[in-house]
Amino acid sequence: MVLSDADRRLVAEIQGGLPLSSHPYAEVGERIGMREQEVIDRIAHLQREGVIKRLGIVVRHHELGYTANAMVVWDVPDARLDEVGEKLSNESCVTLCYQRPRCLPGWPYNLFSMIHGKDRQRVLNYIESIIEAQGLAGIPHKVLFSGRRFKQRGARYQ
Repeated sequence: MVLSDADRRLVAEIQGGLPLSSHPYAEVGERIGMREQEVIDRIAHLQREGVIKRLGIVVRHHELGYTANAMVVWDVPDARLDEVGEKLSNESCVTLCYQRPRCLPGWPYNLFSMIHGKDRQRVLNYIESIIEAQGLAGIPHKVLFSGRRFKQRGARYQ
């Protein structure tokens, strides 16, 4: 789908979040020269076309007490990548799961999954539970806990 200039303006305006008001779509419309109903209709159209997958909130998990954050990297055999990726994606404690190329010889990991928890032990328990429940005991992995947080926000597109 090729986006119109109006759709590009709309996506640019809402990607940082909707205004906290009783009529957020009217405010968005005022900023980009659309009526409230037109904003609602365009967003619905972009969702139907798959340009906008979903509308939601970005929760700053650290402020909610989820201070133990771990990227679990997996060295999954290529033939099992889709299967294991699907299994990890279905786990409620996994917030991100994606493939990246290996960087051999030093970095054999090709599947990355993010888990947030209130403390490190809870995250380690989640990982242990996932390995057992999903039959992943034979797949090499490393747990990389976050150190310092420099930036956290939703994606922005130019």
